[in-house]
Amino acid sequence: MLESALSGKTIFVTGATGFLGTALVETVLRALPETKLVLLIRPGRAITAEGRAEKDLFRNNCFDRLRDQWGSQRFRDEIANRVSIAKGDVGTDGLGLDEEGQRLLANSDIVVHSAATVSFDAMFDQAIEINLLGPTRVMHAYQQARSNLEDKGHFVSVSTAYVAGSRKGDAPELSLTEQPHYPDIPWQQEVNAARAQRTSTEASSREPDTLAELRSIALAELGAAGVALLSEKIERLRAEWVKDEMVAKGRARAQSLGWPDAYAMTKALGERLLESEHGQVPLSIVRPSIIESALRDPFPGWIRGFRMAEPIIISFARGLLKDFPGVPEGVVDVIPVDLVVGAILTAAAHPPESVKHYHSASGSVNPLKYRQLVGFIRRYFSENPLYDEIGQAIAIPEWTYPARGQVETTLRRSKRLVDTSTKIISKLPLRSNFVEYQDQLAETQQGLERASSYVELYGAYAECEAIYLADNLLELASELDDAERATIAMDPRLIDWESFVLTTHLPSVVEHARARTRPKSSAPKRTSREDRLRASLLTGHRMAAFDLENTILAANVVDSFSWLATASVEGGQRLAIAASLLAEAPQLLALDNHDRSDFLRYFYRRYRGAELEELERKAPEFLTGYLLRKSFPLGLARVRAHRRAGHFTVCITGALSFAVAPMAPLFDQMISLEMTTDDNGRLTGEVPGALPIGEARGDLLRKLAKSHGFEIEETIAYADSTSDLPMLEAAGAAVAVNPDTKLRQLARRRGWLIEEWSRAKGYGNIFLPIGGQL
Repeated sequence: MLESALSGKTIFVTGATGFLGTALVETVLRALPETKLVLLIRPGRAITAEGRAEKDLFRNNCFDRLRDQWGSQRFRDEIANRVSIAKGDVGTDGLGLDEEGQRLLANSDIVVHSAATVSFDAMFDQAIEINLLGPTRVMHAYQQARSNLEDKGHFVSVSTAYVAGSRKGDAPELSLTEQPHYPDIPWQQEVNAARAQRTSTEASSREPDTLAELRSIALAELGAAGVALLSEKIERLRAEWVKDEMVAKGRARAQSLGWPDAYAMTKALGERLLESEHGQVPLSIVRPSIIESALRDPFPGWIRGFRMAEPIIISFARGLLKDFPGVPEGVVDVIPVDLVVGAILTAAAHPPESVKHYHSASGSVNPLKYRQLVGFIRRYFSENPLYDEIGQAIAIPEWTYPARGQVETTLRRSKRLVDTSTKIISKLPLRSNFVEYQDQLAETQQGLERASSYVELYGAYAECEAIYLADNLLELASELDDAERATIAMDPRLIDWESFVLTTHLPSVVEHARARTRPKSSAPKRTSREDRLRASLLTGHRMAAFDLENTILAANVVDSFSWLATASVEGGQRLAIAASLLAEAPQLLALDNHDRSDFLRYFYRRYRGAELEELERKAPEFLTGYLLRKSFPLGLARVRAHRRAGHFTVCITGALSFAVAPMAPLFDQMISLEMTTDDNGRLTGEVPGALPIGEARGDLLRKLAKSHGFEIEETIAYADSTSDLPMLEAAGAAVAVNPDTKLRQLARRRGWLIEEWSRAKGYGNIFLPIGGQL
């Protein structure tokens, strides 16, 4: 019946590259051999619509079954003969279709509209444009395309069961206009308000007070990274601020009307608008609950991307989510993706006289209780635990099902404490001695942020007590004969929850999460990511750039001045110079953190009047008496390894040339600062030109690479501080060496190699060196 009803038909599909759309396309190709498809796909900036179809759709493992059954050639032939691509965008009136696209739409017997913004934290105006206006845009384009045809076709819109909002009890398969408890909201007012809020929010993001706050956040993260990176970071923060504000505005508006978020609200209003505009086109609305991995087709456990439940499950299994709100005796309404596809296609084969609604949901006919689901998950991960980085099985927590407000309060307090600790540490000049604590604090902070986002996004859904009735769905399912039920599933009563969760869904979730499932001792030996990164540095690159201070040497410009200045005086004067520098240390540190270039110019004025020839004469003694003792042997070895590999090596430093000249033979090129002298050969304390600091250091790396005939992707940069960030980001590969707290956090987020190099052993620590005394 289903195959014959859709035989010879053409189905126009939106959202084909999404999770549900991918499964729909596969099912049509596999189970409905006489049915053709037209896929509406938006081209990318650097890829055509056809290219996106190949890359984002047909290469997915959803189609592996067909490739295996048909062979590669037939698979390509079936797609060529049965699938057409229409270039367009549901966010544009008329869908942006060209003449060929309009022809394909006009020749389509059925439209299945599944494109949507499915994120629970979508920006309000974005959800309005796609979820509220999108379905009717597609309907209007369809009506226009078939205006000269007597057969007006059939429109199947994929909505969500959560249009029922935060109601408790039975939610029928009826239009919201036929149900109590739903306010009559003029949709045009909501559209106008959301667009106006976008304009006002963009304006607010550019107010001086807002920008000053964002600048403070950027400075706290990047420190003295330079104007260019700081400006770029502030603009990213401004865009994120706008997004957060628009999400918050949408959530507040939705909750004021009885929906948990803008997603559910805009889907509900989108339904109501579509019902008022469908005219003579029969309209079927399919409302799935939470769509999860496949029960049966294309293969058990198939899933594309993480859905709502997966990140919560994995965080629970990793011991990161200690508790979660919910009603233990309540129903968690989930539905496998292939059952939703079955409902859509069966609805498509049975056009109503006007409008028909279907809940593709399990809660009313085959309920899965929240406590039952958590029990299955606990049982699975008790028998199949995940393992931490040191190979220990992770103990899973015992959930107590607290109220959402209680969890949010606890997370806020914990997050406030960790944020405060992170801010304090970021202001301190801490290095390798605090590495483990810094990493633990960063992981805790990320875990709290993740848990907070899950509670905020999904907490309301875990506490939902609506029961989605499925009478129309079951009536539709009865239309399938036995042969069709073997190829297309749609009845939620088919699901054995224990078997599905334990043997199908959870193994698929773990596989997609790439979680560690074996103890370290029994896992096959494999090279760590750090070792792979380290090995790759000596292959595929041609130039290595090194910072000097705290990268090759555990020394800085203050150390150099202290040694050179005290080497020229006697007795008490030496101690006086050292004491003066120590007393000024907090001011110097603050200036360095604010602007590295200003700090260097300010500090280097101390050399005014010194004889350059005398300082150059002391340089060899400075090397043997201090610099080599403060060197990082692994750093020296890394420079030599690059040179042995045939790489061009360069040291880029803000140190004065006479202080670091003894280190120059280690590299192919040394770039340092030259201080001017007067007519008597005495230093002026002034350094002309731009210092190789911040963005200037990144530009210098690019110029050096170009001058030596290297692509920037062939370069590697080694540095220790956020002031070196422009150089690190410009290079093809970046290595953070003994990084400060801010750079460590950035390096972790960017996936850069972090090296901890110890200085030469056998010499004690000293706050400031005194010339001739080491």
